[in-house]
Amino acid sequence: MTAQRVALVTGGGRGIGRGIALRLAADGLAVAVNDVNSETATAVSKEITAAGGRSTAVPADVTDRDAVFDMVARAADELGRLDVMVANAGIAQVKTLLEVTPEDLRRIFEVNVFGVVYCLQAAAQRFINQGGGGKIINAASIAGHAGFEFLGHYSATKFGVRGLTQAAAKELAQHQITVNAYCPGIVGTDMWELIDEQLRPYLGTAKGEALASYTERIPLGRVQTADDVAGFVSYLAGPDSDYMTGQSVMIDGGIVMS
Repeated sequence: MTAQRVALVTGGGRGIGRGIALRLAADGLAVAVNDVNSETATAVSKEITAAGGRSTAVPADVTDRDAVFDMVARAADELGRLDVMVANAGIAQVKTLLEVTPEDLRRIFEVNVFGVVYCLQAAAQRFINQGGGGKIINAASIAGHAGFEFLGHYSATKFGVRGLTQAAAKELAQHQITVNAYCPGIVGTDMWELIDEQLRPYLGTAKGEALASYTERIPLGRVQTADDVAGFVSYLAGPDSDYMTGQSVMIDGGIVMS
């Protein structure tokens, strides 16, 4: 009997991360749900088990390297192994580049870049020790393909994730580990509500107007859902993507085309 595959999703307590955790569970994977908020991680884990899946909550701050390694160890110990790491946790902030402070830069890079590196390191070490390869899936963004005004430092972190994804794919291929990234666009989550709010003083918009303006750029004509992203991550986590590595693919309704 083939052992059940196991995924760990960071930032899985809400938004896109929750959608990914639920989709992978529906695909038949056991899912370790991480979030810096233990309550939301536990809630999503319980949601999975209530639907008949296997899950555990592994709260941790992805900016703490030791905590990330402990998180991976706990997930593998409790669920039996680790096959898929989804480094989804991330934050955004709206500011002009002339306003960005050292503290702003430090915080956003610690979560969006350092956190991805730590997850990559911990998962890759686990995969190598287990043998048999594995899949690392990173959260990038359309802002990692085209820099967006008022989101310059956020864009820089996502360009960084693309570079890390490519380098890691080359380094880890010898271990049969693939590394890819997904690049969402305008998603109807708390993060985009925050972006909409923070853009208002720069654009002179009322609540919801900035989001509506960005939505007009989407050829498919609607705001993206967490399920739209989760469907693509399902592909990256599954066997149909076994020959794909080093790619950062846009799943954005057509805002940025390359």
